[in-house]
Amino acid sequence: MSCGPTVTILMATLNGARHLPDQLASLRGQSHRDWRLWVGDDGSTDGTRALLADFALRHPDREIRLFEGPRRGSAANFLTLLNRVDLPSGPVSFCDQDDVWLPGKLARALDLLPAGDRPALYGAASIVTDLALRPRGINRSTALSASFANSLTQNIFSGHTLCLNSAAVRLARAAGLPDDLAFHDWWLYQLVAGAGGDCVFDPRPVALYRQHGSNVMGGGRGILPMLTRSRQVLGREFRRWSDAHRTALAQRSHLLTPEARRLLAEMQGAAPWGTARLQTFRRLGVRRTGQLGTLACWGAAAFGLA
Repeated sequence: MSCGPTVTILMATLNGARHLPDQLASLRGQSHRDWRLWVGDDGSTDGTRALLADFALRHPDREIRLFEGPRRGSAANFLTLLNRVDLPSGPVSFCDQDDVWLPGKLARALDLLPAGDRPALYGAASIVTDLALRPRGINRSTALSASFANSLTQNIFSGHTLCLNSAAVRLARAAGLPDDLAFHDWWLYQLVAGAGGDCVFDPRPVALYRQHGSNVMGGGRGILPMLTRSRQVLGREFRRWSDAHRTALAQRSHLLTPEARRLLAEMQGAAPWGTARLQTFRRLGVRRTGQLGTLACWGAAAFGLA
């Protein structure tokens, strides 16, 4: 049995029976064995709930709980679990129903995640696979890009590897459950970065990231994944997502540092489109990972799409 704190694993499910057994097996195989599993199910009509009930029966020594999800999408599902009044203290790790964790995933996160009273978030690279878990590439970002300014236009911390220390959990719970958030992982990155916390990116892959038609934001490198993400950045839906997140941050600005509040206020007060909006983005250092990503972001800003 590994030493260290008990990690609460939060999983959001919806009709995940096809891939869920692989993920549950990977949780059972973690080298850090001190964990509990809380699942929010958003109304599955396949065998998801039966699989979870069977998993709990076969592991009576573990705390495995199933809750009714809010049925408002995965972001609301995860954040509802995180904001439950009975959530135990300690670090929290987020888990997708269709991926697979490598055996050292939890141990690696705990090794690199700072403890103490300063909020900290951990995320890592992952191995992008097809439906059959055949490797197709590496999904990695760069810790050098982590900042509040970057978080306002991009998420570089994928939820399927995300882990929060106790202070970050308290921060997220203080922020509550905002309406209309697009992505829980993006929101948590924004909160921790905006509060002056540590955002730790691990370049070592810790999970298999299964790609299928239901992925909202796909992973992987190469021209096709890059074009897909560029279309999302240059689409009107991305502006809607960004506005919802920035509005939620502004409503909780008391949780942010003075510098983050200033940057957010200037972003919120920027011209809606045109060169004036582009110049605001550039002046504030609002960038995405890589030169092409930044140019796409600035172009989207000029057209009122970011």
